[in-house]
Amino acid sequence: MTEELNMGLNALWVMLAAILVLLMQGGFILLESGSTRMKNAGHVAGKTIFTLGLASLVYWAVGYGLAFGGEASDALNKFIGLGNFFFTPDIASVDNGLPNSVFFVFQLAFAAVSLSIAWGGFAERAKLSSYLIFTLIFVSVIYPVVAHWIWGGGWLAADGAQDFAGSTVVHLTGAIGALAATILLKPRIGRFNKDGSANVILGHNQVYTALSVLLLWVGWFGFNAGSTIAIGDGFFGFVAFNTQLGAAAGAVAAMLISWLVNGKADITAMLNGALAGLVAITASCAFVDPWAAVVIGLVAGVLVFFSAKFFEKIKVDDPIFALSVHGAAGIWGTLANGLFATEELSAKVGVGQAGLFQGGGWGQLWVQFESVAVCGAFAFAASFIVLWVVKKAIGFRVTEEQEIIGLDLSEHGSYGYPEQMKKAGTNA
Repeated sequence: MTEELNMGLNALWVMLAAILVLLMQGGFILLESGSTRMKNAGHVAGKTIFTLGLASLVYWAVGYGLAFGGEASDALNKFIGLGNFFFTPDIASVDNGLPNSVFFVFQLAFAAVSLSIAWGGFAERAKLSSYLIFTLIFVSVIYPVVAHWIWGGGWLAADGAQDFAGSTVVHLTGAIGALAATILLKPRIGRFNKDGSANVILGHNQVYTALSVLLLWVGWFGFNAGSTIAIGDGFFGFVAFNTQLGAAAGAVAAMLISWLVNGKADITAMLNGALAGLVAITASCAFVDPWAAVVIGLVAGVLVFFSAKFFEKIKVDDPIFALSVHGAAGIWGTLANGLFATEELSAKVGVGQAGLFQGGGWGQLWVQFESVAVCGAFAFAASFIVLWVVKKAIGFRVTEEQEIIGLDLSEHGSYGYPEQMKKAGTNA
């Protein structure tokens, strides 16, 4: 009876966490729409709901099976899972100590977040059809392969790769997809001048972006603390504690560095800093002491500020800052375990060993670097090939006229803000 009660409580906790992670899609809607122009706001909101629906069906049919199917003892299982396709929950079956239906919903929510991150590289200039095709491939193959390597009993898991809630699996994979997209799409009209100088294309609603960060911040507790998949010893509270410290440090550091460099406390930098702190602490929230969580967040806040400037300098148009917030911070957060992971916490989680600054030597840092390099390379190659084929076969980018009009009208036939757009004209 006690065992059944514990499983029921754990299932309730993880289902609540899954709901929080799914609600993060609302944060992404506000983040992307607020960071882009009014003429594309309806498109951003609509395609998020559409791709969430499609991703759910694809993950059910194929993605979950490739990520978590198969027996760990199988030789092939080191590289890919094979099983549980068109997944049918069994109330008598358990995955990772949970009813397998609950575990599926939780993992689906993570896959959907990674996909939403990738959309940052598509913003304001990609055809709706490209979202459909990329969703099919990303959720059925690209994301599940990386998830399997680290979380599904794959070869990086065997090496001891520490990525508690997805700095690499979720965030870096999504950011690399965004990188492939923005390279192939090229910058938005007017983003850069012929002499190489950059023009700022302001988003239409900074309040939306601030609210989005708050929603994502709250949802992140489902992301990180929910990944304990148990409530018994209260370890989820420690994970949540570290998550809060990392996010807070990232927000403060980014605001201060923008104030120091620009002479003004930039709101966008502050918001990006909070998200970067969250991304960075995602891998390490269960492996490091609280003081290290603060250090990880502080470094992430500074890193995201200079990373955004770097991508602008090399003329990469990243409207949602996905490459900096989720890519650069995701890399840093994953590597940070190789520096700060403690022996006690690594043993508690049952993954890897202590980091360099905790007396563990260079071994864990190498494993962390290996996971970043291999997963990043795979995600980029696969995403680039898929999107290159799309570009050659049916076209990836809308026409110049459609981009100027806005994707609300050109792709959907109506504006997200019809009254305002009639007053402001199509160049808003």
